[in-house]
Amino acid sequence: MNRQGVDVEALGARVADLEAMMGAPDFWDDPAQARKLSEEQARAARRLERFRSLETDVADLDGLAELASEDPELEGELLEAFTSIEDRLVVLEEERLFSGTYDGGDALVTVNAGAGGTDAQDWAEMVLRMEMLWAEKRGFKVELLEASDGDEAGVKSATFRASGENAYGLFGAEKGVHRLVRLSPFDSANRRQTSFAGLEVAPVIEDEGAIEVSDDDLRVDTYRASGAGGQHVNKTDSAVRITHVPTNTVVQCQNERSQSANRITAMKMLVSKLVERREREREELIAKEKGGVQAVDFGSQIRSYVLHPYTMVKDHRTNHEVGDASRVLDGELDGFVRAELLREAAERAEAAE
Repeated sequence: MNRQGVDVEALGARVADLEAMMGAPDFWDDPAQARKLSEEQARAARRLERFRSLETDVADLDGLAELASEDPELEGELLEAFTSIEDRLVVLEEERLFSGTYDGGDALVTVNAGAGGTDAQDWAEMVLRMEMLWAEKRGFKVELLEASDGDEAGVKSATFRASGENAYGLFGAEKGVHRLVRLSPFDSANRRQTSFAGLEVAPVIEDEGAIEVSDDDLRVDTYRASGAGGQHVNKTDSAVRITHVPTNTVVQCQNERSQSANRITAMKMLVSKLVERREREREELIAKEKGGVQAVDFGSQIRSYVLHPYTMVKDHRTNHEVGDASRVLDGELDGFVRAELLREAAERAEAAE
């Protein structure tokens, strides 16, 4: 039976199949595949349990409503039950919007300062803080992998990893250019300044064999880390920057305490970004062959944050807007992300017709 887009029987069958595979004697002979299947089983089992628990609670509502009609003291409990069900329905609806191969996994999020000099570098740090706060609000584990300080303030670029269920699928709604309009705190005349920061998102790919990378195509540089990290980081050339020359894809890592550990992490980051690039090019090719509009370029402006002469945050893809800009900058992004995920789902459905 398919209930509002969730095929519970198929999901239960998949969980059972995965559990059978995990019980096989040779399951761990291939650790990478075993880890992948174990993670899929855990995600599917959690989703199945959430749905079955929700079904049970919905079935109990009629009885609770009948009791509340006879005993007004139970009205509060009934309201709490309704609110809980509505909140869990939102989560299940959100999960239904993830259709990509890597949507269920972790995300590498990179923020780059764009046009606007010191203001842009300060804005990039504000975007970094906003996205990391949102990740923490969603319950993700957040690990800052690299941050290159700005010349006077902020950051030129920074990358963090968000680990948790559907992290990549959620952060995909944030990629693009974020535009800020404000009175510049770095301008002696306090004039209005427009600044830009770009946000890139790549899936975390643990299997380095997911894409072929030749050593001849790599340029590896080491440098002294400039950010926080203690005396060891500041006194040794432990930070690593890897450039994939054919695609000019650059990654860097400085959070580990040794150069070799930073290189290992940087290589994983590079594979993840190359896989994301391959997937993006494939989607653009399909759109072109179908004669539709190509995917929006990652350099396009997706959202404006206006702090002067009024306060407003507006997403240009969905027209979702919030008047309290400070709340958005403190990581309240759920409304923007959900609106974009719904827009993308509708676009996919229209293309499939």
